[in-house]
Amino acid sequence: MEPMNEQLDPDGRLRHLLTLDGLPRPVMEALLDRAQAIVDHGVAGAPLAGQAVCTLFFEPSTRTRMSFQRAAQRLGADVLAFDASTSSTTKGETALDTLRNIEAMGVRGFVVRHAADGAVASLAAAAGAGTALVNAGDGRSAHPTQGLLDMLTLRQAKGRDFSALKVVIVGDIRHSRVARSDLHALRTLGAGEIRVCAPASLLPTDATLDGCQVFDDFDAALDGVDAVMMLRLQRERMEEGLVPSLEGYHRDYGLTMARLRRAAAEAVVLHPGPMNRGVEIDDEVADGPQSLILRQVANGVAVRAAVLEALLG
Repeated sequence: MEPMNEQLDPDGRLRHLLTLDGLPRPVMEALLDRAQAIVDHGVAGAPLAGQAVCTLFFEPSTRTRMSFQRAAQRLGADVLAFDASTSSTTKGETALDTLRNIEAMGVRGFVVRHAADGAVASLAAAAGAGTALVNAGDGRSAHPTQGLLDMLTLRQAKGRDFSALKVVIVGDIRHSRVARSDLHALRTLGAGEIRVCAPASLLPTDATLDGCQVFDDFDAALDGVDAVMMLRLQRERMEEGLVPSLEGYHRDYGLTMARLRRAAAEAVVLHPGPMNRGVEIDDEVADGPQSLILRQVANGVAVRAAVLEALLG
């Protein structure tokens, strides 16, 4: 079953959150509105008291894992932190058997990160009735809560109407699940102009870039943009050396203060982390007044609380 069919019930409500690709705009905006309300007013009571959420991560994570755990705690849920390196997966247990065994303990909320494309959707298709899964990043495919928190951060900085917004996504788009989810969200929310910029070796060859303006000249791509979304080089996902040198990459695609001046005067800078400082972004940009990188991290807790509440509340 396709992820979009799997993640919505017949009434169009969220059953799982697997991808932003095709997620209806009203559903997306409702999640963003709820997340903003949590930013503004916090969470009243403990809406998930008595429920348990398992962070089922088969890949390393800092921001995503900890913000989901923090979000679940704020909602009053019990949190079970799964560590693949010390689990029975090291003895050969499959991800599906792991899920089913934890389900048998009465857990109904799962936040799953996996290296394989489509792995979370496959687990969702096999999950029991009443079990809800959130994709916390699968392969190169999707990272929907990162896409949502990026959109919330942009809304806070630039307003709800994206129709006049010019956004550029820069870097290793080929290997980035974040870029894919951001592109899905920007299209759904009606962004006026979406640019992508990378060397040809780091651009996807599928339909990911449909409707985007594609640049290989970073200086040209920055002209007049309202938001710059930087990506790290995902060397762990590269089958071959797609970048001749880190020094050359920084020269051509690194965001410096001098380069940032080509953007609009009030342009903002985002990065999903972890950052490779001195490669795709300089310290003075990452830590500068136009950077919203730490606000993204803070917004991640609110967005993930909104998602868990929608699925389990």
